[in-house]
Amino acid sequence: MRDRFRAGDPAALGEAYDEHARVLYHYAYRVCGDRAAAEDVVSAAFLEAWRCRGKVHADGGSLRPWLLGIATNIMRGAAREARRRDAALARIPERGVLPDFADDVLARMTDGEQIRAARAALGRLKRREREVFTLVVWAGLDYAAAGEALGIPVGTVRSRLSRARERLRKLAEAELRAGRRRERAAASAVRSPGRPVPGGAP
Repeated sequence: MRDRFRAGDPAALGEAYDEHARVLYHYAYRVCGDRAAAEDVVSAAFLEAWRCRGKVHADGGSLRPWLLGIATNIMRGAAREARRRDAALARIPERGVLPDFADDVLARMTDGEQIRAARAALGRLKRREREVFTLVVWAGLDYAAAGEALGIPVGTVRSRLSRARERLRKLAEAELRAGRRRERAAASAVRSPGRPVPGGAP
């Protein structure tokens, strides 16, 4: 497959798409949180892969780590562009962050609201930790394949993943406590409907 892909065989491109497009889509959707954006990432990834097919190493197994690495780079570029756009539009109210989740839940998320919640928390991680986490937990790569996708040693994958999981747990616990405080405050307000509104009319 790698030799045929490198040689520019259109059938090899079709086979690669059939085999890996679904995985790339789910990975991109979990990172982007938007179906249309995920579809764009998949299309761009295969276009870039075909354009750079000469860079595929002749040795090796599945093209999946290489394709996921391309998709990761595309999303990095999109994130940089979004930051530049946000800076240009600046001073717009910031979005809040949500939620409560654990590794095993993250690995199986399909609900859009949960995806957005996970992205909000993941967004507070360092980019390098976030990329390792999403490739291993969401895209299902083993450490060696994730290292291949990102161009880093296996040991670095392990250490970044460990840090990412620890930070996510702490973020989730802190957010859960904050959510419970908000719930108690809201319940208290409902039980005291006659309390005057600060700054309101007597």
